[in-house]
Parts: sequence; structure tokens; C-alpha cells
Amino acid sequence: MRAGALALLPALLASVAAWAAPRETVSLDGAWEVRIDPADAAAKAHPKEAGWFPARVPGSVQQDLIAAGRVPDPFKGINEAPIQWAGLTSWQFRRVIDVTPAMLARDHVELVFDGLDTFATVTLNGRQLLTADNAHRRWRVDARAALKPGRNELIVRFASPIRTLQPMVLAEVNPLPGEYDSAFGDEPKGKQTSPYIRKPKYHYSWDWAPRLVNIGLWRPVRLEAWDEARIDGFRVDQEAINDAEARLVARWRIVAGGPANVTLRARVTGPDGRQVEVSRAASLVAGENWVSAPLAIEKPQRWWPVGYGAQPLYAVEALLNTGGETSDRVTQRIGLRTTEFIRKDGSFGFRINGVPIFAKGANLIPFDSFPARVPEAQMRAILESARDANMNMIRVWGGGYYLDDAFYRMADEMGLMIWQDFMFGGAVTPPDAAFRDNVRVEAEEQVERLQPHPAVVGWAGGNEVLSGWENWSDRKAFKKRVGADEQERIGAGMAVLFDRVLRDAVLTRAPGTPYWPGSPSTDYEGPTDTDKDGDRHFWDVWSGSKPVERYLDTCPRFMSEYGFQAMPDLSTIRGFAGKGPLAIDSPVLKAHQKFLAGEGNARLQLYLDQRLRKPRDFADLVYLTQVNQAQAIEMAARHHRACRPVTLGSLYWQLNDTWPAISWASVDYNGQWKLLHYAARRFFAPQAIVAEHKDGATRVALVSDATTPIAAEWRIRAFDMAGKPLGAKGAQVTLEPLAAQEAASVADADLFAGADPKASFAVAELLVDGRSVSRSIVERVLPKDMAYPAPGLTARWEGKRVTVTASALARVVMLDFGELAAQPSDDGFDLLPGESVTVDVRSDASAAALRRALTLRTLGPQ
Repeated sequence: MRAGALALLPALLASVAAWAAPRETVSLDGAWEVRIDPADAAAKAHPKEAGWFPARVPGSVQQDLIAAGRVPDPFKGINEAPIQWAGLTSWQFRRVIDVTPAMLARDHVELVFDGLDTFATVTLNGRQLLTADNAHRRWRVDARAALKPGRNELIVRFASPIRTLQPMVLAEVNPLPGEYDSAFGDEPKGKQTSPYIRKPKYHYSWDWAPRLVNIGLWRPVRLEAWDEARIDGFRVDQEAINDAEARLVARWRIVAGGPANVTLRARVTGPDGRQVEVSRAASLVAGENWVSAPLAIEKPQRWWPVGYGAQPLYAVEALLNTGGETSDRVTQRIGLRTTEFIRKDGSFGFRINGVPIFAKGANLIPFDSFPARVPEAQMRAILESARDANMNMIRVWGGGYYLDDAFYRMADEMGLMIWQDFMFGGAVTPPDAAFRDNVRVEAEEQVERLQPHPAVVGWAGGNEVLSGWENWSDRKAFKKRVGADEQERIGAGMAVLFDRVLRDAVLTRAPGTPYWPGSPSTDYEGPTDTDKDGDRHFWDVWSGSKPVERYLDTCPRFMSEYGFQAMPDLSTIRGFAGKGPLAIDSPVLKAHQKFLAGEGNARLQLYLDQRLRKPRDFADLVYLTQVNQAQAIEMAARHHRACRPVTLGSLYWQLNDTWPAISWASVDYNGQWKLLHYAARRFFAPQAIVAEHKDGATRVALVSDATTPIAAEWRIRAFDMAGKPLGAKGAQVTLEPLAAQEAASVADADLFAGADPKASFAVAELLVDGRSVSRSIVERVLPKDMAYPAPGLTARWEGKRVTVTASALARVVMLDFGELAAQPSDDGFDLLPGESVTVDVRSDASAAALRRALTLRTLGPQ
């Protein structure tokens, strides 16, 4: 370059810098390379992976190995073991960054990692910039001094999380109690590394998840260039709201490179297009600056949970102006609403906009063992399935990860309340201050990120940590072994973490959103996990092998976990099991059953033997497990609703699956609804009838979620198996708003006229405007003992629509399409003699193929 041109270069760069005043973002997602870290001994055992091969970011090395064909898909067959070495190995990820002189002319150029899983070291052109140790945090570092014009080499080294922590854990005489032991021998029983790491806990396996200890850049990566200042955080706090006005405060957190005079603006656009704007001049100092400005919205439109009103959202734009130009901006959508816990004399529930809401829903586990590959469409399908089943709340369980922004945006739009756990799955937490400080940064960051979303109506400290410490036998044995002083040190550390650190994160980053120290909990007001106070996790049924009727024994304050397993649809099973004969104890089915380390299918069989007839073949076995699951959870959920106002929530375990598995999910990994999910749409209906038979009588209760009274009629009619009426009771009634009310207790003698219990049944119905809005079948003996008639089912097709008709009682009719994936619009329904139901079937298969594949299954004879 000539001397004259060199003389002009500073002026040109200054001009470029002035022109590039807005914050500039360059995505580093996409194609990378990965290899085994040369320092890792695994390079000799896996020489092919010691050389660079293609990687994708966001992702994980496990995904890269699968994509390259280096390991089999662990979701298929019994392929979980061959991939385990990847989590025990250290890896390097590499990509080249092309950087322009214009970018280097900016005052600041930062590398931003939204997720590093987990022990990572970042080097740029050979210079170490960053070490990370928390997969739930964002990591940001100034990279300008290490960058050069043109090509730059970025390397991120990941140490094996197990190998990194194992020397410390093995040296402990009494390691902290964890969650699930490894089935692969890489960690000795009872000596788990997972309690000591901030990483999704389900990666280490759960009783519904495989062991896939992910390593990699699992969230987006980017370069950010800016000059004087940038917006580091922004939120709108709601100070007060009434019908006339919402008083809000806009709060900016600005990071400045040095002293600067700026103007901050916030613009709020309502659902009706009306705008409110506020501006504020500020003098910044180097580092972090907080600036706030009040604003008011006239006649605010409140956000409501689904079923209680609309979900209006306000668009917010926050601007940072330097030198008269906009240099940074952030956008959000907010909703205006109040949320609080109902706490009086042990009660626990949610009050939204002053209205006590009975929480109807389920627990959400991670969408996949590999979070980076979850598309928005998959999240939307699960959320829509919840909404369409009349749910209004989802608990985001604490052993996974904080979900993508898109998930919460969709929940906002659908009116689904989110109970958000912090990411603690059940392990006892380390008592040291450094661990808590790491969590503090994580918690503040995540609460601030989710604060704009009106769907997030409450935060909880985590899953079963506090109740486990108090009640579980292994924790009691641990406390006895370590002695009083160490027990006190660990217990005090947990109290500081869950009662102060996490609570403060919510109080300071999302004021107005309530916090609960854990699930289950009583907020330190008494013993945990009881019917008398706070929320409850009830596992006497299923885990404790107790009869499903145990659900009817008590009224908990809020049932936040209870569950019952079933197999997924046969199409899903064939997707992971392949062709060939299958039985309940087939090795591939045991591999995809994680309860009791693969022996959980025996629990399925136990409950089948207790309640239902013998299966005719494997496809019928699948059907019967789904019937058992649906009937068990329906019994519990209707009972919980009838317990209102003592009980204020019923969230069953679980909504979805992390991989194709035999589990508690009501929607399987492929998105197929089990019979439970169809049943949930009925038992979570806005108005419902509850009919419980016990001790020679049927209790009838009526439930309404409406905020106004509703004129209705209830009736219960008994029949013999030939359809002959035996007796009936009923009455006109006004359904009380937001309440459950006792309607009657009808003695068997008054209803069944002495008929054989095995050969008679009753139908309880709730009618509004003459239309049946809720129905329940009453039986006096277990289904396996009922003398069901041959149902005489017929199917009449029109394209992909089928009308199913019964000539006699047909209990729990399933449209089974075998190995074809198909989603009926209704399933698992009961048909009385002469009744018909018309069902639309959604499937990629042709109408002719569906017609050929259909088998109609019931609890009665074929």
C-alpha cells in the first residue's frame, strides 16, 4: 500500500466506525469442526475421531457423531451403550472467523456464547479468553484484542464433565446424594458427579430418559461489536394496575465503555395500536448503569389464562441513542396481569388478576435428549396439545434446562400458565459459597430473560430437593453417616440457596411474580409433601404399587405430581424396536423403559393383572396399558377437582417424552396422543361431573371453572348390559362459579334395582342447555370382572373421516391403526347402545391405507 493511502487509513476507519454505530451482530452458528482433544487418551482408542470431522452449532458432539455415522442412533434399538464413551471424553470444537477491519475499528468486539455444556475453555488465535462451568448461563468476553483482520481461529475445548469431577467425588467418604446411578459402570453406585455440576440433570439418565451426557456448544454463538454503550438488560415492571390505568416502570441496564451522555427511550404499543412513549437522558459511567423511567397505560387490557379471558400482548421497544443516532435496541412482548400464591391455613394455589384459578395440567420434561435440535414446531405441537386438552398450566420441571424464548412466547399467546422450576432435579446441592454464586448469576440471568412473559406465573426453587432431604430414606442415612455438624452445614447451604439466593433473584428481577422454594414445599412453614400444606407429589400409586383407588382417599392442597405409565402407540414402538415379535419383557422394550432400571414393565403387568382383562396379543397389550393409564389419572384428576376449594391444582406426570419410551407421558415422543390425553380433554373440561362409587353408593359432585353461575342439569341412569333401564336420579341445578359442589349420594339400591354388579353400569352426565358437557361411566366392580357384551362395533368411512357405531355398550373404544402413525380427533371414548361418534383422522397415510389398518378395540369381547 502506498504511503498516501496509509495516511488516509485512520480517517477511513473512523468514518466506518461512525457509520457502524449500531450494535453489530455476526452469527457464528452453523458449520464447525470437532475432534477428540489430543491430550485425551481416548484419541488412541478412537483414532478416526482424533481428526477433525464436521460439527454443527448449536449442537453436541453426540449429535455430530450420530450425523457422521460414527455411533448408532441411541434412540433406536438397544444402542444406548455404544455412545457412552463420548461423554467420558474431552473434545475440541473449531471454526474460522472472518473479521473485517471495520469491525475491528469498533470500541468493543465481544464473543457471546448463549450456552456452553459445560466445562469449556475458549481460545482465539491461541490466546485463552474464557473458562466456563455452567451450561445454564450466557458467557460473554471481550475478544477485540485477540482478533486480527481476516481469518481467526476460534477453538472451544470441553473437558468431560464426569472425568473432571470424578477424582474429587471418589475421594469423598460421603459424596452428596444424587439422582440416578449410571447403568454403564462409568460411575460407581452412590458416587455421582451430577450433584456438583450446573448442567441439565436428565443427561445423566432419569426414570424416563437415557444416559446421554452431552458436550458442546448447545446454544447460539455470535460476535457483537459496539462503541460507547450497549443495552445489557431491559424490563418493564408493573407497579399497579386497575381498570383505568396500569402504572409501569421501564428499567434499562446499560454497559458503557466510559463516560457518555445518552438518551433512552421506551415505546409501548398496545393490542389496539395505541402507543405510549417515554424518554430519559442519562450520563453514564464506565461499567454498569441502571436507568428507569415511569410510564402509564390507560384502560389496560389484562392477560388471562386460557378459559378466563383473552391474551392481549403489548409490544415494547427499548432504544439507546448516542450522538443523536440509535445505537442499540431490544424488543419484547409483555402482558399485564397480577399473579400471587393463595396461602391461608395451608392452602396453596394461584390467583391471577384477583381470580382463584384451579390449575389443570401436567408436568413438562425436556423435549429431547439433545435440546439443540428441538424445532419450534415440536414445542408448539406439545403446547397446543395441552391447550386442546383443556389444560391451563404446565410445570416446567427442574431437572432439565430453561427453555427457548419461543416456548414462552407461544405459552403467552395460548394463555397457558407456566410454573417454572429452577434447574435442580433432586440431588443434594453443594454447600460452598462458590457454587451458590455461580447459581446466583444463572438465576438472575434466567429470571430476567423470562420476566416479560405473562405466562410465567410463578417460580419454584427446584424439584424434590428439600422434600428429599427431609423425607427420603437415603438422605436420612446420609445425614446419620456424616454427623450433626456436616448435616447442619449442608442443610444450611441449601437453605441459603433456596430461601435467599433464588428468592432474591425473583424478587429483584421479576418483582410481582411469586416464588416457592421447591416442589413440593410449604415455604419453610412446616413438613413438606403432605396433604395438609403446600403442594404434593403423590407416588403411592405406581411407584408404591398401591391400588389406583388410593387416589380417592384424600384431598391434597395442590397435587403437582402424580402419574401412571403406559406404552406409546405401536407406530412409535416400531420406530425404535424395528420389526419382529414383541412381548412385554422384550430386551428392546426393557431398554426403552427406564423405571426400575428397565424392570418397570413388570409394574405395568402388575396393574394390568389387578384391573383389566388379559391381552389378546401385543397390540392389545399396548391398548390395555393405555386404558389403565387413562382410567387411573382420570380417577385422580376428577377427584382433585371435586375437592375444590381444599384442592386448587392437579398437574399429572407427565405431558411429553424426551425420547421414544415407555413412560408416564400422555403425548409420546412422536407427538402421538395416548388415550390419557384424550381423557384429559374430558376430565379437564370447564364443567365436569364427578361420580365416585364407594361403599354401596355413588357420590356425585359438580365442578365449574366459570366465573359466573351456570344453569345446568345432572342425572345418573343405570342400565343392564342389554340396555334396559334400571333406575335414575337427577336434578336441575345452578353451578356455582369457580367451585365444586356436592350434588347427591345415590345408594346402589335406589339406582341399580338389585341388578348383578358385574352385569350393570350407570352413566352420570352433566347437561347445559340440554347438551351433555361431561359424562362418566360408573361401575361397581373392577373392569376385569365386568360382563361386558360384544359391542357390535361398525366403522363407516368417508375419506379420512370415520363414524364408529356400537350396538351394545362399548367401553374405551380405541381406533388402533397398528404400525401406521395416525391421530384421531377423538379416541378412548365410551359408546352406549346405538350411539355413534364421527372422528377425523390426521395421518400421512392414505384413506385406503387407514381403512385397511383400522382395528377397533374395546374392553369387551371382540
